[in-house]
Amino acid sequence: MALASKVSIMNRSHAPRRWLPALLAAGALLLGGCDREPAGTGGYEIAAAKGSTLARIRARGTLNCAIHTGQLGMSYLDKRGRWQGFFVDYCRALAAAVLGDARKVRFMPVASNKRFTIVQTGEADVLSRTTTWTLTRDTDLGVNFVGTMYYDGQSFLVPRRSGVRLPADLDGASICITKGTTSELNTAEYFERKGLRFQSVVFENPEEAKLAFFAGRCDAMTTDAFTLTVIRLADTTHPDDYVVLPERLTKEPVGPVVRSDDEQWYEINKWVLNALFAAEEMGVTRANAARMRVTSRDPEVRKMLGGLPGFGKSLGLDDDWAYRAIEATGNYGEIFDRHITPLGVERGQNKLYRDGGLIYPLPMR
Repeated sequence: MALASKVSIMNRSHAPRRWLPALLAAGALLLGGCDREPAGTGGYEIAAAKGSTLARIRARGTLNCAIHTGQLGMSYLDKRGRWQGFFVDYCRALAAAVLGDARKVRFMPVASNKRFTIVQTGEADVLSRTTTWTLTRDTDLGVNFVGTMYYDGQSFLVPRRSGVRLPADLDGASICITKGTTSELNTAEYFERKGLRFQSVVFENPEEAKLAFFAGRCDAMTTDAFTLTVIRLADTTHPDDYVVLPERLTKEPVGPVVRSDDEQWYEINKWVLNALFAAEEMGVTRANAARMRVTSRDPEVRKMLGGLPGFGKSLGLDDDWAYRAIEATGNYGEIFDRHITPLGVERGQNKLYRDGGLIYPLPMR
C-alpha cells in the first residue's frame, strides 16, 4: 500500500519509457484471432497499423487482464471456477467494448511484486486490481492510471470486545504490520502526530501478520480497509467478533493501469471506465440499455449508447462500444452492488458525487 497524492482523473505520464521493449509488438499482429471484431475508423488507424495495443488485442482475439491472485469481492474464483469480482467485471466491460464479447478475456492472476512488470512488458494489456495511484508510480514506472475505480484508505482491525472505536483508542497497543509496507510508516506517523504510543509487531508477509493477530499476539492489525474487511469475513468463524474501524489514516485511490506508451489504449480504458460511471448517473442499466439507446430523450444518452452515430470514431472503435460494455456488466453501481455490497461494505466515498461521494463522471459528448 502506498500514500496517495490527490490527483485528477486526467493526470498521466505521456512520455514513453526508453527501457520499455522497443519492439514489443513486432510479431503480435501475426498471432491468431480470425474473428471479425468491431472496426474503428478514427484518427488512430495509422497507429493501429503499426502495432498498437488495440491492434494486438484484436489480432489475438483476447484481452489479457492482470488481476489479484484471489481477493473476495475484487477478484475471486466462484464455485464453477470462473473469475468474478469488481475489477474482473471492468475487464469484461473492456473486452465487450473492443472485441464485442465480454467472454474474450484471459485473466492473469499476479502477485503484488509482479503487477507492474507484467504491464510494462506488454504481457498484460491492463492491470485491474487494487493498486494505489501515487505520483511516483504514475511518473516513474512507464504506466498510466486510467482513473480511480475504488476509493479506500488504511484502517485497523480490532476485536469487538476490546471496546476500541477510534485509532486514538489504540494508545499503547501492539499492532501487527507487514514489514516494508507503507502501512508501517503511515502508522508510525499517525501515532506521532497524535502524541500516542504503540508497539509495532512486524512480520515478513501479510499472511504471517494475519495469523499473529488472530492468535492474540497483537491488539490490532493494519492495512487497507477493504482488505481488512475481507479478512474479517473470510478468515474468522464469527465475523461479528471483529470490527474494521471507520476512520481512515490515508487516501488509497485504486484503479486500472496501462502502459504509458500507447495514448489510444489509455483513452479507450479511461472512457470505458467513465461510461460505467456515466451510465449510473444517467439511469442506464444492464436491463434498459437497449431500450434507452433508442427511446431516451437525452441526446447524450443516445450518443453514448450508439443510438446517434459518430461517437466511437475518435477512439478507433465503432459506435456501440459503450452500449456493449454496459450491457455486459451493468453500470458502476450495479457492479458495486453485485460484488462489494454483499460484503457489508458501504459505498461511502464510492457513491456518485450527487449522492455525497467522489465519483464524478466526465461528459459523454
